[in-house]
Amino acid sequence: MSENSSNVELPNPLDPEETMSRDQIESIQLARLQETLAYAYDRVPLYKEKYDTAGVHPSDLKELPDLAKFPFTEKEDLRKTYPFGMFAVPQHEVARIHASSGTTGRATVVGYTQSDLDDWAKLGARCLRLSGVKPGWKVHNAYGYGLFTGGLGAHAAAERLGTTVIPMSGGQTDKQITLIQDFAPHAILCTPTYLLTIGDAMQKRGIDPASTSLKVAVLGAEPWTEEMRHELETMFQIDACDIYGLSEVMGPGVAGESNVTKDGSHIWEDHFRPEIVDAFDETKVLGDGEPGELVFTSLTKKALPIIRYRTHDLTRLLPGTARPGHRRMGRITGRSDDMIIMRGVNLFPSQIEEIALRVPGLSPHFRLEITRPGRMDQLAVLIERREDCTSDRADAAARELQREIKIHVGSSCEIRVVDPGSLERSSGKLKRIYDLRNK
Repeated sequence: MSENSSNVELPNPLDPEETMSRDQIESIQLARLQETLAYAYDRVPLYKEKYDTAGVHPSDLKELPDLAKFPFTEKEDLRKTYPFGMFAVPQHEVARIHASSGTTGRATVVGYTQSDLDDWAKLGARCLRLSGVKPGWKVHNAYGYGLFTGGLGAHAAAERLGTTVIPMSGGQTDKQITLIQDFAPHAILCTPTYLLTIGDAMQKRGIDPASTSLKVAVLGAEPWTEEMRHELETMFQIDACDIYGLSEVMGPGVAGESNVTKDGSHIWEDHFRPEIVDAFDETKVLGDGEPGELVFTSLTKKALPIIRYRTHDLTRLLPGTARPGHRRMGRITGRSDDMIIMRGVNLFPSQIEEIALRVPGLSPHFRLEITRPGRMDQLAVLIERREDCTSDRADAAARELQREIKIHVGSSCEIRVVDPGSLERSSGKLKRIYDLRNK
């Protein structure tokens, strides 16, 4: 294939469901919800037990708001039924198994039939297309392969779209840079913090990240801010777009962001029914525009139907723009289980990122350390200065960051500005919070 062949515009049609009206989408949702609830009740003992205990039956769902009558599914439900107790099909119909890392407890195991994998690839391809990736492009996939859904999920999506996939996986940053230079990909798929790691490593080798062939980055698997988008787009001279997913619901491809509007990820609501519930009172289902915890119900999954799954991701639902029939998610502001409560004030790592990237001289590389030197918890923000930031400027930047956090978050914290390259770099998902209270 000649290098110029990538300039040929290949057909890139939308799926018919992408252009449906809101009424059409909700009509599909109601029919598929009724089918899914009955399917899960009949095939998964845990759902039958939960619904019988709660006094509800799938036949009670007459209209979409009736979904709120049904109990939530929690990560702990998947752990209790480990490994395959949530599967709704016999083993010979399960085409693939994925699992979480299990770093905070027993791993959650998910399965896919072949039809599930086909849907996953189709929805992932929708996301990539919406973000500006085109058939015929070369796509560098730096999501981790293996039990984590990111690598294989993104890979199948890129193949389904008609791109040439470079399955690099995560880590080996020097090799990532070599392949980006040698293979000249048009798009890269990875976490936002890992793309930042690649960019920093390029600069240390004397390579301008903006000089690469990359045009689009599709980034997910961790919360990130508009300030981080600006940082990456400026560094690489690319369009950086979000992609959302989690293994219990499907994997990357549940929702994707347009490179034209860049206003949040559109949820593919012909396959998923999202809700927002009050993070402090789960009985309250909130309206569009109100912030809370994101809850998902699958509408088409066969191996592992998931009903009202609490994601712990905090966001809000907004009307569709690039795909008007499908609602958007606002940016994930954090996870309810990642929330730091400091003297009665709720704080998320993404808030620190948002504020820090507005302070001249400070880089996006930071970590949060929680200690308890006495009777009260203390928060320290360790953040790298930029290369061109002198010690005097770093001291002033630290004071400004401390003041801005106090004003906008309402919490006092210690700021420690450290030298460039001092903090751990991402090789996939980056750990931001270090709880040192028991050490």
